[in-house]
Amino acid sequence: MSKKIGRGGVFYREFTTLSVVHTHCLMVGMVFFLLLVVVEKNFHFIDNKVLRYLLFYHIGLNLTVVMLTIRGVVQVLSLDASIAVLIGIAHLILGISMVLVLILI
Repeated sequence: MSKKIGRGGVFYREFTTLSVVHTHCLMVGMVFFLLLVVVEKNFHFIDNKVLRYLLFYHIGLNLTVVMLTIRGVVQVLSLDASIAVLIGIAHLILGISMVLVLILI
């Protein structure tokens, strides 16, 4: 059992570019929603339209995390894969949905 736990640490250590994924998850995944909870408590703006935008936000966030992980592995292994377009699309979905939610506030 301890071998399985150690493998995750070795994977993270060897693929040091994956620290970007951790930062994205923390800032975009947690801080945005903590701020959203504080604003919701004061303004009560959550409705079906906002929930739809938040669904797109989650799709963009998950796609961003997956694509950054794949990019990190591809980069460390020196593979030839062009995935910048997919990362860009994921960031675009994330950014547009964030702006739409902030406009509705």
